[in-house]
Amino acid sequence: MTNIDISHCKLEESEGVFTFKNQNTTLGFVRFNEKGEIEYIFVNPIFRKQGLATKLLELVKEKTRKNIKFQEPISPLGSKLLNSFNKWK
Repeated sequence: MTNIDISHCKLEESEGVFTFKNQNTTLGFVRFNEKGEIEYIFVNPIFRKQGLATKLLELVKEKTRKNIKFQEPISPLGSKLLNSFNKWK
């Protein structure tokens, strides 16, 4: 996995949503609640496998100060992401 350089990206935060954007497009976003539950996470296919989803999950964990959980139903890709995230934290 290559880590993406987000220093040239804009982080937008609204209630329950973190979004990374660059000059041209949305790189990814996560929607969450105050319990630390991930309601939805998306990373633009062009920017996948670069650590962006992990960065989004870290932001949620810092903001909510809770352990990250995904709301049901969770997709197979979401399960894989959560397992990977929990191994590193």
